[in-house]
Amino acid sequence: MRPSVAERPLLILASASPRRLQLLGQVGVVPDAVDPADIDESTLPGETPRRTAERLAKAKADAVAARRPGAFVLAADTVVAVGRRVLGKPVDELQAKTMLELLSGRNHRVYTGVAVIAPDGRRAARVAEARVTFKRLSAADTGLLIGSGEWRGVAGGYRIQGRAAATVTQLVGSYSAAVGLPLYETVSLLGGLGFVTT
Repeated sequence: MRPSVAERPLLILASASPRRLQLLGQVGVVPDAVDPADIDESTLPGETPRRTAERLAKAKADAVAARRPGAFVLAADTVVAVGRRVLGKPVDELQAKTMLELLSGRNHRVYTGVAVIAPDGRRAARVAEARVTFKRLSAADTGLLIGSGEWRGVAGGYRIQGRAAATVTQLVGSYSAAVGLPLYETVSLLGGLGFVTT
């Protein structure tokens, strides 16, 4: 017999991303609360993009677990990289345009780290990867992407589930990781640590 919501520990999503909340809903996982972690998301010297995604996901989970004892905490971090160069969240249109021009006509990788902390303190984490190829963007293409405003608050300056979908010629790997939360890995981690959906 499955525990009721009142009986099982709470599930806290350590992210303000509406996309992650929506992705969880697709697989029937509904967090009891959203409590974003406020941490420094800078990369470290010499750190690979994959390692950055994993480290930041773990750090976000740790930050929220410290103030949410007795709950399951789920955190994630997405890193967009061209080679070893990490493209963060652009601060303005000019920076977003520079990122899109860099991505134009080439492959890049999207790494999303997922970390879960159980009520008893057990921890688990994984990194999922997607390799994305953009067509060669014209000035009009870039203008439309910038004008949509979708570059705000997202790594790499684009949303694969938004206007940028029309520029993607190939995607290899986890689509949900490219959106911001790899669902297979997330459900596996939660289940492995004893979280039961109702």
